[in-house]
Amino acid sequence: MDTNSHTVVLIQYNHMATSRTYLDYETLPAALDAVCGLYEKELKTLNPKVRNITYDIADLYAYLDQLQDLSCLVFNQQMNAYLPRGKDWIKQQVFHHLRRQAQGA
Repeated sequence: MDTNSHTVVLIQYNHMATSRTYLDYETLPAALDAVCGLYEKELKTLNPKVRNITYDIADLYAYLDQLQDLSCLVFNQQMNAYLPRGKDWIKQQVFHHLRRQAQGA
């Protein structure tokens, strides 16, 4: 997968159609950072007085699993088309993305 691929993240937070939205990123890593950021924002909302919030991958997965829908459209240059990717693929990519970040830190 080309990490420089334009990526659109499609989200539905709950059963209401009005909770649907999308996020648009120039690269796959930026989209994966944003997916993690969704959970981090939720944690800050739920814990406004906690200064340093930590979580592990299982917590992030549980958050992603409770979303009504989560998918990505990732641009493939060879096909000149967007490839749809589901929640399981996103979770796998987030895991590898965070692992690469941890190894680089």
